[in-house]
Amino acid sequence: MLESYAHQLIEFVRVHEVWAAPIVFLLAFCESLAFVSLLLPAWAALVGIGVLIQSGGINFWPVWIAGAVGAALGDWLSYWLGQKFEHPIRNMWPLSKHPELIPRGEAFVKKWGALGIFIGRFSGPLRASVPLVAGIFEMPFWRFQIANFTSAFLWSAVLLTLGDGISETIKYIWK
Repeated sequence: MLESYAHQLIEFVRVHEVWAAPIVFLLAFCESLAFVSLLLPAWAALVGIGVLIQSGGINFWPVWIAGAVGAALGDWLSYWLGQKFEHPIRNMWPLSKHPELIPRGEAFVKKWGALGIFIGRFSGPLRASVPLVAGIFEMPFWRFQIANFTSAFLWSAVLLTLGDGISETIKYIWK
């Protein structure tokens, strides 16, 4: 089901290249937003759109920036939600079903600090939960945001160029 959704979205972007940056922004935002990323894993579509950058003539720079800003804003919102709604969030799904996640998240954030935000960005299960936990346990705002934005720009570039690299590999094999 999700694979079908990703293929349809990639095909839409292939046909309507002007929508590449807004769609990548939205996908990256959702992929980084607490709880939403569990329901809508978007990384495969982002890699697929990266393939289109190489093969379809889509400009890398606006798509990369859109992905990075979308991811950073998704984490920023998750951080804010953690700060503002610490106690009610603990009682929401999936945290209500897995109460051990909060103490484990706290230990991770305390151990790794801002580097944990960076590490979490590149780990699917941690991507959307680490910023939420950082907000709950009040990681200093600027420390969080610096790690958030730098990791978002790197993450977006990695996903998009991974797709680009896959495209180049396929072209090389077919020659």
